[in-house]
Amino acid sequence: MEEDQREAVASLTPLAVSADDPQNMSDVQQNLYEDAFKLLWEMKMRKRQGKPNLPDTVTELDTEDGCKVYLVGTAHFSESSRKDVVKTIQEVQPDVVVVELCQYRVSMLKMDEKTLLKEAREINLDKLQQAIKQNGVMSGLMQILLLKVSAHITEQLGMAPGGEFREAFKEAGKVPFCKFHLGDRPIPITFKRAIAALSIWQKVKLAWGLCFLSDPISKDDVEKCKQKDLLEQMMSEMIGEFPDLHRTIVAERDVYLAYMLKQAAKPLELPLALGPEPSQQIPSVVVGVVGMGHIPGIEKNWNNLLNIQELMSVPPPSLAAKVFKFAVKATLMGLMGYGCYRVGKGTIHLILSRPFIQSYLHKFTNQIF
Repeated sequence: MEEDQREAVASLTPLAVSADDPQNMSDVQQNLYEDAFKLLWEMKMRKRQGKPNLPDTVTELDTEDGCKVYLVGTAHFSESSRKDVVKTIQEVQPDVVVVELCQYRVSMLKMDEKTLLKEAREINLDKLQQAIKQNGVMSGLMQILLLKVSAHITEQLGMAPGGEFREAFKEAGKVPFCKFHLGDRPIPITFKRAIAALSIWQKVKLAWGLCFLSDPISKDDVEKCKQKDLLEQMMSEMIGEFPDLHRTIVAERDVYLAYMLKQAAKPLELPLALGPEPSQQIPSVVVGVVGMGHIPGIEKNWNNLLNIQELMSVPPPSLAAKVFKFAVKATLMGLMGYGCYRVGKGTIHLILSRPFIQSYLHKFTNQIF
């Protein structure tokens, strides 16, 4: 594909043009640009299949403007999902690719598999500090626990998460005039809304379950997640135990993803280089790459009038949540103080001199007084 594009542009090499005639030079360059644009666009249209041969994991959606969205349902630790994404993009030659990522997770697109495996397996103090600084104490701790779940799967399978998103990013770069969009709600907002929706007992129960997750997971188990019936059964079990968690982490993001996909699926206004008619528009083609669990929710909300403003707000913490948060901080401070007492004065001075500890003590003191 890339060689064809280079050859198409190279074939337009101009005849000798005098540098003494700037106007002539400018006209030639403009003609070259228009000719190259036409060639690349024609190549894309020739490759775009009228009736594409798509994997079974693809769901087709249409907009009122005639735009088409091909939704690829994936399992985030699946080699088969990567192949499905590549095949779909190659078949339909989209104008936009939308993935289930936000700006806080975009780094995984450019990191190699080896680095991602190392990052997923290592959950250290620096990651805990960063999560707490970004999301607050409770949301930060919950994020670390969910990272632990991801690390558990990574350890079991020897496969880094998000491979389908990296493949989508690579393939989108090979399609002429294809844009790449991040379609998920920012993860700090999702975590904060999820924590705010849970009672204190639910938070403890969820944290306990995540801390002691150790069930073995096989590659066959991951591939089974691509079957809608099994996935819906798993979702039903989770809804029964944590309905508010399902609402914030799954259902709200279904609405957000549907909104972002519809925003991407707008008619394209073709440049004048492709025809004499001004403001000529054609329906766009979009490929969405999302977890299979979001497919039913996106379909359900597709024809609704969507408003994501409320989904982007973070409700203030309740009194019970404030008391629980204070208790957690007090417990950590007590454990730290006891540990310092046990190891001696020199170590106490060393620990208290760390900028992170001083900053934490300052914030803690201000909240008390």
